[in-house]
Amino acid sequence: MVSTPARRWRSSLLDHRKSPARRWRSSLLDHRTEPAHRVVAVALVGALALTGCSAGAGGDEETLTVLAAASLTETFTELAEEFEAEHPGVRVRLAFDSSATLAQQALEGAPADVLATADARTMELASDAVSGDPRTFASNSLVLVAPADGRAGVDGFDDVASGRAAYVACVETAPCGALWSALAEEQQVEAEPVSLEVDVKAVLARVVADEADAGVVYATDAVSAGEDVATFPIPGADALTTTYPIAVLEQAREPGLAQEFVELVLSAVGRDVLDAAGFSLP
Repeated sequence: MVSTPARRWRSSLLDHRKSPARRWRSSLLDHRTEPAHRVVAVALVGALALTGCSAGAGGDEETLTVLAAASLTETFTELAEEFEAEHPGVRVRLAFDSSATLAQQALEGAPADVLATADARTMELASDAVSGDPRTFASNSLVLVAPADGRAGVDGFDDVASGRAAYVACVETAPCGALWSALAEEQQVEAEPVSLEVDVKAVLARVVADEADAGVVYATDAVSAGEDVATFPIPGADALTTTYPIAVLEQAREPGLAQEFVELVLSAVGRDVLDAAGFSLP
């Protein structure tokens, strides 16, 4: 039993009350429980994987489970609320993590309906679990962020490139890490990050908590952090972007409902939400 997918999924779920540096790890989110923060972790495996049930706790509620890249946290939370408003009796559960982790979970049969990743490569990894052709709905680029109070003494990208500032980035298996690796090579950055984080929200949390001089994140994450960070451009970043595909999963219990969520993301409403968050649109 130790090696079953259910146990592996359980290991990635964390309580939302843990430290800021860790609170963005893989979580199944009930966005309605705490509207002030919109983030409350619940047990994906306990609620779904072991029971195989798609209904809510009361048995009269349909549940749509969406696996989404961590950088989509704010936008997909808002779109989930919109979807529920348009579909009475439907509850949307959101699981945010590194795209590579989510792709693997989808392949292992995680009880989910929709997958949205932060690059085409990780969506391709999950191709055997995807129903139909993925649709591209947004793109993103990298920026540098530092604590807003200026204590780190970061004035721009040169501080990171020269090694004067200790910075954090994503692991290369995550789209944000793969993108940074390519951009760092292009810009001939020899300074290595002092820490590699599982996803972009973990990088942002380290910076906001003042646990790093700087971090490489998506432009949208800098927007979501607001006044908590100072943001600096990275040379060449605008020309080296990542695209976001979305698809219905083969294991979807309600494929029609899952397709409706995909259509919402692609709709004018979805585009407005993504645009406001700083994503570029196809």
